Amino acid sequence: QGQLVESGGGLVQAGGSLRLSCSASRSILNFDTMAWYRQAPGSQRELVARVTSDGITNYAEFVKGRFTISRDFANNAIYLQMSSLKPEDTAAYYCYAQRVISVEGARATHWGQGTQVTVSS
Repeated sequence: QGQLVESGGGLVQAGGSLRLSCSASRSILNFDTMAWYRQAPGSQRELVARVTSDGITNYAEFVKGRFTISRDFANNAIYLQMSSLKPEDTAAYYCYAQRVISVEGARATHWGQGTQVTVSS
């Protein structure tokens, strides 16, 4: 339930671009929030970008103007378009989704397995 599968990571030179994809096993309309997080070795996982069910997006300051999160309802997917990549963007990127599972507002959260992005200088 709520399986998320990321793809699109890889090795890119500084200044380059990548697009990450996250495919969901169910309609993304089921999720009230979907997001991308990242985690570099030795660091905590941090929010990169998120989008709510009504289309509101939020970005971490360190990616504003460079990354764009988007939704694809037809393919039950979200994307993270990354441009002007920097070596400090090197990390494992994880897809996240949450959905309400009870009338009391309890939520279930889902994580993908991660996809590695490496930016060389």
